[in-house]
Amino acid sequence: MTEEHEAPHGRTVLVTGATGDIGRAVVADLLAHGYRVVGADLRAPEAGTGCAAFVAGDLADAETVSGVYDTLDATAGEEGVAGVVHLAAYPAPGIVSEDETLRSNVLAAYLVLQEAGRRGIGRVVAASSLSAVGLAWADRDLHPAYVPVDEEHPNLTVDSYGLSKIMSEEAAAFTTRRFGTATVMLRFPFVGMGERLEKRLAGTHRDPGPMRRELWGWLHTEDAAASVRAALTAPLTGHHVVNVAAPDTEALEPSRDLLAAYHPGTEVRGEFGGHDSFFATGRMRDVLGFAPKHTWR
Repeated sequence: MTEEHEAPHGRTVLVTGATGDIGRAVVADLLAHGYRVVGADLRAPEAGTGCAAFVAGDLADAETVSGVYDTLDATAGEEGVAGVVHLAAYPAPGIVSEDETLRSNVLAAYLVLQEAGRRGIGRVVAASSLSAVGLAWADRDLHPAYVPVDEEHPNLTVDSYGLSKIMSEEAAAFTTRRFGTATVMLRFPFVGMGERLEKRLAGTHRDPGPMRRELWGWLHTEDAAASVRAALTAPLTGHHVVNVAAPDTEALEPSRDLLAAYHPGTEVRGEFGGHDSFFATGRMRDVLGFAPKHTWR
């Protein structure tokens, strides 16, 4: 069960990537819980978002980021800023070139995080990805060293998208060391709901093989949004990387059968059976006080 906390300072939150699938859900969740939201993204939304203010521009540009924070400060006023949620990024490889994926994702994360630190904002939550482990977008079949995969799993990354997430996590750790800002990097798997989730499940149920590199991980979009709010408000300090995933896989087959078929030789640690997720989520529960509520089963 998710533990409910309140942000220690202010009720205004900056959400970058506010027009994306997760971003829209995060904005809606924050508004529903009484927060004021300043949104930012590459382009302005076609319809209203409920945001108190919205800034369109390239967040890999320092001047744009400075302007976003000026808008945030003006909107929050004397009440102060509750925190920053950084979601803006290319969400997968192949949308732009490899070098542009790396440049844009990492530079935007660096600029947004650093400006939060300079302005004395106490909490930044950002979307990382379970692709940071290095399996999901590899150009070859790689296998986890062990399951469930925790946040300390060795880095296997051979793709630029996964590297961009690793480097963004390092930018967050750097921000914490430099400014003392509490930073939380949420490693998400596939995130979806409605038609997007139904399409994903239908494909995996026909043939689980294509999802072997993603280890059949998934998370409902509304749970992703709720985990962001938990990370904004949990009583914590320092830098944290946290796996956030549903407790089960998206597959019909038992997890040990999937392991034997697609990742033979991988070490099994602890209790692991049934349709258990291949990703360890103890830190999600212990650090964030969060547990997903949605299931497809």
